[in-house]
Amino acid sequence: MTYLKPSLLLAILLNVSFSFGQPSPYVEGFAHTYSIVARDSETGEMAVGVQSHWFSVGTIVAWGKSGVGVVATQSFVNPAYGPEGLQLMASGLEAGKALELLVLKDEGKDFRQVAFLDVHGNVSAHTGDKCIESAGHLTGENFSVQANMMLNDEVVPAMKKAFLEHAHLPLAERVLKTLLAAENAGGDIRGKQSAALIVVGPEKTEKVWADKMIDIRVDDHANPLEELERLLQVHRAYDHMNKGDLALEKNDMHTAMKEYHAAQILQPQNVEMKYWTAVTMANNGQLEASLPVFKEVFAVDGHWKELTKRLLKPGLLTVSEEELELILNDK
Repeated sequence: MTYLKPSLLLAILLNVSFSFGQPSPYVEGFAHTYSIVARDSETGEMAVGVQSHWFSVGTIVAWGKSGVGVVATQSFVNPAYGPEGLQLMASGLEAGKALELLVLKDEGKDFRQVAFLDVHGNVSAHTGDKCIESAGHLTGENFSVQANMMLNDEVVPAMKKAFLEHAHLPLAERVLKTLLAAENAGGDIRGKQSAALIVVGPEKTEKVWADKMIDIRVDDHANPLEELERLLQVHRAYDHMNKGDLALEKNDMHTAMKEYHAAQILQPQNVEMKYWTAVTMANNGQLEASLPVFKEVFAVDGHWKELTKRLLKPGLLTVSEEELELILNDK
């Protein structure tokens, strides 16, 4: 743990105090829900997963920053726990101390449910005495699961069990299994509506666009966790596509095609993935092999033919006029 000078700590607390003097718990939004904050001990990745019968729950519950930590703030939500908690952990405070300081300043703390996890795996959670039952949390090594307004008392134990049993999975998939276990155990007494999943990395980055490794939300859906699971698979597929593109930049055709193939296995109906794979093949001396792929894409939507013509000018398709005619001839 990094210890702060008293003057620096006082300055931080003064900066974060403005959001914690509100005596009414109803000023901010409701987000009665179940969630998990977790860390992968091998990769150092950290995640928040959440589901609720409330619109767009991910916008107020899930917070995270690479190299710092993650926060879940729910029940009668005080969203300030997110950015202010991350600020405190970024300054060097462990998760437990950061949460303790903010809870002490929150006049609505009895209505709050919050969990903090820092980059070192320290974890802390708070469930206020006035959270609507069934409510509670369980913490363990590198994780905390918490829920309120649940159908029964089995939800939180089921989450813990699922997280521990799926240690072999990547963190995002492991978190998703935990959320599914909560739903199967009874879930939110009101039902389901929205869900979210974020994953951040173990190292700080100045690239704001690279801070979240995964950031997917289902704002309004009859089966939000099923949709979240589908979107995670889409994310994984596009991750393979990106790796394929990077391999192409290095002229590593073998790796590029391997990554593109992996993407298509995950998303076999995705026309755009097929299209850019065909373009890559044509650009790298595999014109004959690319032709049936182009034909399949053109059969779905003729606009892909027009796009193919437009790729020549910027040099994204490097074939001759004769070869272009072969590509466009889908007979």
